[in-house]
Amino acid sequence: MSDWPEEGDKAPAFTLATDGGEKWKLSDWKGQWVVVYFYPKDDTPGCTKEACAFRDQKQSLKRAGVQLVGISADDQASHEKFRDKYQLNFPLLVDKGHKVAEKFGAWREKNMYGKKSMGIVRSTFLIDSEGKFAKIWRRVRVDGHDQEVLSAIKAAQ
Repeated sequence: MSDWPEEGDKAPAFTLATDGGEKWKLSDWKGQWVVVYFYPKDDTPGCTKEACAFRDQKQSLKRAGVQLVGISADDQASHEKFRDKYQLNFPLLVDKGHKVAEKFGAWREKNMYGKKSMGIVRSTFLIDSEGKFAKIWRRVRVDGHDQEVLSAIKAAQ
């Protein structure tokens, strides 16, 4: 478990497979803004609500010149099913060994009803065109989060 990064830190480089099997590299988006959000599990209530809220903001994100990706430890088949079921219009990245989640500090100990386990803590990272964290949301609450992200993008650009 690593510490959370701080705003202003350089985002760690990574390459992951997408829900479609292609490779997605953060460095390919240098010079553009990127929202990377980590979520615990495909097709669960909170994760579905969050993904659909981001899906519905696609045009606003596109107008702002922002690329959006979601990351969980689910495999490609699970991501494909989740994407197709909810018509998600952005890449879902496969972090099977949770290495990228660890780099971002999103792989942490969780406590659910007194049971402790390791897993992805819902978190979102706004990365600026220079590859630095412009805004970080730790332990995200889903309701209204898409609007918070859009507001932060407008304020930062």
